Amino acid sequence: MEKNKKKTLDMKRLARQITGVIAGVVMMGLAISWLVPCGFGTDGYTALNLAVSNKLGIMFGTWQALFNIILFIPIIIWGRKMIGFGMFANMLLVGYVCDFFSWLWSIVLPQNMFEPMWVRIVIVVPALLCFVFGAAIYMDMDLGASPYDALPFIIHERFDKIPFKVLRISYDLLFVIIGYFFGAPFSAVTLAMAFLLGPVIEFVGKKLKPLILKENKK
Repeated sequence: MEKNKKKTLDMKRLARQITGVIAGVVMMGLAISWLVPCGFGTDGYTALNLAVSNKLGIMFGTWQALFNIILFIPIIIWGRKMIGFGMFANMLLVGYVCDFFSWLWSIVLPQNMFEPMWVRIVIVVPALLCFVFGAAIYMDMDLGASPYDALPFIIHERFDKIPFKVLRISYDLLFVIIGYFFGAPFSAVTLAMAFLLGPVIEFVGKKLKPLILKENKK
């Protein structure tokens, strides 16, 4: 009886985890579809992938999935314990969710909607919040993070004398710089996200995780 009860609770928890991952991934893709036309910049990784996909003339989702598969190789070699549903959901879906919503906006919204500065300012704030909440939700479901997010942890295991926050900020800045050389705009929002995104996601995740998974604070 006790074993069946525990199994039921475990299944319910897993269902909430999977739902949380999918919701987080959709929120991130939706947020990016708003951030791009606002023109204030995105996170460094997205900015790099947008620039490369534009140069290659392929869909953002297709390139991001391909690049994630490349980044997945060191995860297989050195970080197999980090592989989970959340990793595959992020690496394969975020870009395509963004492409879908971008296509939808192009049909239902006026073409010149994002030209006024005040419209872009009004939209960029909730878009950033949506991205942060989405990232925090998917990362804190304990089902694995994207290859991009998992790599800093693998690097930190081998260079543990470097504080993780310093390593993560340096890592994000590296992708901002690489993206710039591929034609990504070097914006204030992209730079700010390189410094603040990691700590903010960690803070938000700590608040959301107990609510979503109904965990008791110790």
